[in-house]
Amino acid sequence: MRDEYDIENLNPRRNPYSKRLKKQVTLYINEDTIKYFRALAEKKGIPYQTLINLYLSDCAEHKRELQMNWD
Repeated sequence: MRDEYDIENLNPRRNPYSKRLKKQVTLYINEDTIKYFRALAEKKGIPYQTLINLYLSDCAEHKRELQMNWD
């Protein structure tokens, strides 16, 4: 290993995944909702947290708005 590196002459490039970085948050989700996503994720063969993230990302990408009826 070198004692010193010439940092200024390196060819730095941007991280191609920097736009896709994730941030950890804490959410309180109903147990039934978690069971639903866990069962669905098991069928698809992916982790349930990944499935939830994919679902929420799709909603954000397509600017889906919640439609609720209080009957």
